[in-house]
Amino acid sequence: MTHTIQPNNPEATPAPDTTDIPAAPAPAGAPSSSALPAALKRRVPKYSDLAPLMQFKKPEFSKEGRLKRASTIWELRDIAKRRTPQAPFDYTDGAAEGEITLRRARQAFLDIEFRPGILRNVSSIDLSTEILGKPSRLPVGIAPTGFTRMMQSEGEYAGSQAAEAAGIPYTLSTMGTASIEDVAAAAPNGRNWFQLYLWTDRDRSLELIERAAKAGNDTLMVTVDTAVAGARLRDVRNGMTIPPALTLKTVLDASYRPAWWFNFLTHEPLTFASLSRYTGTVADLINSMFDPTLTFEDLDWLRETWKGKLVVKGIQTVEDARRVVDHGADGVVLSNHGGRQLDRAPIPFHLVPEVRQAFTADNTDAAIMLDTGIMSGADIVAALALGADFTLIGRAYLYGLMAGGRAGVDRTLQILEKDMARTMALLGVSRISELTPDHVRLLAK
Repeated sequence: MTHTIQPNNPEATPAPDTTDIPAAPAPAGAPSSSALPAALKRRVPKYSDLAPLMQFKKPEFSKEGRLKRASTIWELRDIAKRRTPQAPFDYTDGAAEGEITLRRARQAFLDIEFRPGILRNVSSIDLSTEILGKPSRLPVGIAPTGFTRMMQSEGEYAGSQAAEAAGIPYTLSTMGTASIEDVAAAAPNGRNWFQLYLWTDRDRSLELIERAAKAGNDTLMVTVDTAVAGARLRDVRNGMTIPPALTLKTVLDASYRPAWWFNFLTHEPLTFASLSRYTGTVADLINSMFDPTLTFEDLDWLRETWKGKLVVKGIQTVEDARRVVDHGADGVVLSNHGGRQLDRAPIPFHLVPEVRQAFTADNTDAAIMLDTGIMSGADIVAALALGADFTLIGRAYLYGLMAGGRAGVDRTLQILEKDMARTMALLGVSRISELTPDHVRLLAK
């Protein structure tokens, strides 16, 4: 047992006098305590030093807080998946058959190397551009998406108003759940485009064309890659119907997402605003209304009928890009329908340089647009650098919509704008026109 003897204990052994004994030398290379900078000497922290570090934020559970925390489109997708029933989420998120095309399209944007320039003045970044004769504040627009109010009750209204606020085009689908006239009224100062599926019933197609023109749409986008429906297996497995059916499975799914079902049940029932009421599977609807006999002569008819800008969406080869321009198209959308039609289809991003080269050789100023696979602003910059004039987003916009309605779409566009500005600054360019193929290298597999 050890005993401690107090210093004032008369029995304690006197401490030896160490006055003249030199201190042990410091280890080689170690500074003496007197030589240490003040910042490296240990001390008891003061409250005034700790107070600025203790900035505890209250947890935010509001929609605004939830969306603000999302810094990428992928994070918006995660929020969307938590808040949306499986059937409508999978309808948005899924693709045809093995979903190979969608994975390849996204991977294509990853398999590049940016080649930045240095010592450029990038203090101000201008993301504005011109598409089809009119300005756009950003080089991206919203692509046509069907059944949009099924994903979230604000649907096409949120998309068109967010596009109007951002100064970019919005495209309403033939299979939208808001009418041409209602979208025009919701976003009266927006640049609204209309997407058309040519039906076997030409009179109904003509009626839609006339309504689009009367409502102020300046561009008609005809989709040509849906002769028949693709095999969207997620929809088959989910028993996807329009409108969603209340089965035991959907009721159980709804119990985890009450907000979606509350909005769905307390707003106007889903209808195809440009079509008659329809109940059945998506594939049945497509196969009943789309015309598998379409040819380039039908495009000639459309060119004669529509007096505004005409864009053909669903181009997947250089030859077809050239042919539709020869038949009067003002622009093409290189697209495989988001991988939702033909699996193992060509990747639009890979087609851009070839189509640009062909259009240059043909001395045509037809616009080259691109969709499928875009999940960041860097993807958009890469497409523009390789020769695209403009891009369109479908899923990226819908993830934001499902995550938070109109505010979620705004957040999608904010994320993409910030991504684009940062990427361009790091590349050493300050405006879209400065991007060239030299800024991007496709990596060999």
